[in-house]
Amino acid sequence: MWWKKVSCPVRSVEQLWIDENLAWFVTEFGDRILRRPVVLPERSFLPAGYSGSEEDVRAVFRILCERLEVPADRVRLDLEPEETDELAASLPMLEYSTSGAAGHWRQRDGATVVTVELRQAARPVALVATMVHELGHERLLGEGRIDVDRRDGEPLTDLFSVFFGFGIFSANAAFEFHRTDTHYGTSRLGYLTEAMYGYALARYAWLRGETAPAWAERLDTNPREWMKQGLRWLAAGVG
Repeated sequence: MWWKKVSCPVRSVEQLWIDENLAWFVTEFGDRILRRPVVLPERSFLPAGYSGSEEDVRAVFRILCERLEVPADRVRLDLEPEETDELAASLPMLEYSTSGAAGHWRQRDGATVVTVELRQAARPVALVATMVHELGHERLLGEGRIDVDRRDGEPLTDLFSVFFGFGIFSANAAFEFHRTDTHYGTSRLGYLTEAMYGYALARYAWLRGETAPAWAERLDTNPREWMKQGLRWLAAGVG
């Protein structure tokens, strides 16, 4: 009988990049991070009575600072009422900054400011994914773990979210369908593809000694299927 060969869900160059950098995270932050529970997109993770208010958003930020081991007094959160394309251009020229789809990290004179669009509050999964990404910049860039000119700095920061247990949020926010009573649409967030998130989560689970984790069912369809394919590939002993 002919058996279909199990293939990795990403290209070999992407697979190696993910494997090497997850291993690097273990070296940088310790394998104790791998023993933490995976954070699930549940209301219990949000402040009680979450309604998307500015106070709620700031409370989420404080929770994430604690989970990601960023001293809250080291980072200031600024909230933008609306998306502002001129945000990066308006920054002082002597500071280093980096922008994502809905967030911004900048550091100047030893102070760090994270800016998030307040409109994200209506979509808590995307809000958490954005904040984790920007706080990831603080752990990687702010703490001098990587250089500011590192070419893969942005996707590496997305991978950071997987290693610290927030991969479900980031993967589900990578491509999101949303609707209200008056309109519907899709949005993209982050720098990794859904397939890369799927394989990264598979490798992350493998590092944790998990071959069929229950938390994978909380992923949206596409990243979940990519993750399952990645786990099959790893189980076949080719990864």
